[in-house]
Formats: sequence, structure tokens, C-alpha cells
Amino acid sequence: MRKYEILYILSPQLDEESVKAANERFQKILTDNGAEITSVDEKGRRRLAYEINDFKEGYYVITKVNANAAAVNEFDRRVKLTDDVIRTLVVREDD
Repeated sequence: MRKYEILYILSPQLDEESVKAANERFQKILTDNGAEITSVDEKGRRRLAYEINDFKEGYYVITKVNANAAAVNEFDRRVKLTDDVIRTLVVREDD
């Protein structure tokens, strides 16, 4: 298993309950595919450096996981199908 850092930005139109539900859903995708979540850092609502899909703000979440490539690929595939996510980035951390 390798270490990954996953950043995703949720739409600012979501309320707190929807944000919490989305975070739980994304964490479940990872754990169901054998990943171990080491930390979740919810940065909250922040201004974007540039507009994405006419949004000037977004809800930032950074998740660190120990996972295999299949779990990360499945997460990435499922997140791209979700309209609530305006941007995602998956980075493998070097040992």
C-alpha cells in the first residue's frame, strides 16, 4: 500500500449536511476498496484562486490515505461522476 493525498473541492452551493454526507460517501468508497484513511482535514469554505464553473468559492477537503492503486482509481472515477465536486487532485506521497 502506498500513501496518497487526495484534495477535492465541493460546490459552495451545498449546505453543511450535504457536505458532511458527501465526505462520508467518499470515505466509504475508499474504505470499501481496502484503503486506510489516516487523516481528514476539512479546510472549510475558501475563495478559489480562479473561477471554476462560475464558482468563486469552494469547500476544501484534504484526505490522507494508505491505499492500493485500484482503490484510488475507483475513488477518482466515482468522484468525477459527481456534480457536487468542482475539482479533485490525487497525489502519491514519496516514502
